[in-house]
Amino acid sequence: MTDSAQAELSAELSAQLAELNRGTAEVLVGAELAHKLRRNKPLKIKAGFDPTAPDLHLGHTVLINKMRQFQQFGHEVTFLIGDFTGMIGDPSGRNATRPPLTREQIEPTQQLIDNRFSRSSIPTRPASTSTRAGSVP
Repeated sequence: MTDSAQAELSAELSAQLAELNRGTAEVLVGAELAHKLRRNKPLKIKAGFDPTAPDLHLGHTVLINKMRQFQQFGHEVTFLIGDFTGMIGDPSGRNATRPPLTREQIEPTQQLIDNRFSRSSIPTRPASTSTRAGSVP
C-alpha cells in the first residue's frame, strides 16, 4: 500500500471513529474497536432487545441510531430479540413485570420489533440489517 493510500485509509478510520464516538459518554473498548476497524473488513454489530415489552420507547432510539451509524460505514447490523430470555423471565420472582412467557406470547412482540427495525434501517443498505431471535445461532 502506498503512503498516500495508507494516509487516506488512516484519515477514513479517524473520521469513522470520531463519528461512532460522537454522542457517547464513554466507549469501553475504544482501542479494540480501532484495531478492528483498521482491518478494513465489515464488522458484525449486534444489539439485544427484551421481548417482554410490547413496543420500543424513546430510549431505544439512541441505540438504533448508533447501529445506523455502523450501517452507514458498511458494517452488518443484527437486532437480536431475546426470546429465550423472555421465556425465562425473572427467575428470582421479584420482578412481576418480567414473568416467564411462552413462545406464542413472544412472537407478536418479536414481529412488532422486527417491523420497527426494518423501517429504521438504511434503505440503500437493507442487506446490512437483520433481525432474529437470540436463541437462533
